[in-house]
Amino acid sequence: MQNGFTLALGRAGRVAGCLTLAGLTLAHAPARAAEMLPGLAGVHRVVFLGDSITYSGEYVEDIEAYVATRFPTSHLEFLNLGLPSETVSGLSEPGHAGGQFPRPCLLERLPSVLEKTKPDLVVACYGMNDGIYYPFSEERFQKFRDGLQELRQRVLAAGARLLLVTPPTFDPLPIQAQTLPAGLPEYRSPYVGYNDVLDRYSDWLLPQRTNGWDVVDIHGPMNRYLAEHRKHDPSYHLAGDGVHANAVGHWLIARQILRHWGAPAAVGALPDAKALLAEYPGGAELLDLVQRRQRVLKDAWLTNVGHHRPGMNQGLPLPEAERQAAEWEKQIRALAVH
Repeated sequence: MQNGFTLALGRAGRVAGCLTLAGLTLAHAPARAAEMLPGLAGVHRVVFLGDSITYSGEYVEDIEAYVATRFPTSHLEFLNLGLPSETVSGLSEPGHAGGQFPRPCLLERLPSVLEKTKPDLVVACYGMNDGIYYPFSEERFQKFRDGLQELRQRVLAAGARLLLVTPPTFDPLPIQAQTLPAGLPEYRSPYVGYNDVLDRYSDWLLPQRTNGWDVVDIHGPMNRYLAEHRKHDPSYHLAGDGVHANAVGHWLIARQILRHWGAPAAVGALPDAKALLAEYPGGAELLDLVQRRQRVLKDAWLTNVGHHRPGMNQGLPLPEAERQAAEWEKQIRALAVH
């Protein structure tokens, strides 16, 4: 999100948690016996699309680290092509980014993304920016629905599968001094009840499963997780700026997607990505290598496919970024098999 208040990007606020060795083994052992998670069978390249939450990439990194450690001989490739400020609806609020530029729309760059990356599976997480932080509007809601329908049609026409992810939670508490009430003609800061808008977007998206859509819910689990922790700590939050999830929030996203793909139920008990790798010698090093690989590739790929969002890192030329990534991949595999 880009608006008239400071954004707090990056990882923050890990939550302490404990997990028994037995629980870790349960989360680990059944997956090793299989060739791949059922939801990733036959998949070689996964492309993640979304806004700044996806671009920050922690949940993508957590997913890749899980697959690398549980399936060390697999050859899955996870590409993060999230773009900050982006929508699927094509909408933008007045004064976005201080009036510097309107929000980019995914549908403008989607043909290039699909042509150049040639994914087997696309994972798309939109909605947070699509209501433009205003109270609910049927017109804006229709733009969101139309955008997702077009996204789905284009991805399927390209021969790829599509997994749609409900929007993350918006939390007004950490930024309550900057939120605005209902009834205003314009919102240069978020509407205080904006999560209710996202509730409605999620409530529409989930039943599309009956129409053959592949959908995973992160909105509901994040809402419930936040409410549960607020019972014991009223100031607890998953996003310091109300929007951009911290490390725990990203892990909640990652584990919902992993469970959707068939990861064992014990994965849901893991409190964060550190616990995910706790059983592995060199687990922290492996995650660091995954992060480095992801971060050099995403800027290179974004530049390669093209977009209309100013202020982004250009990144390395794609061939050079892929050479670096290949070296890190060798080190990741060496750590994963031990």
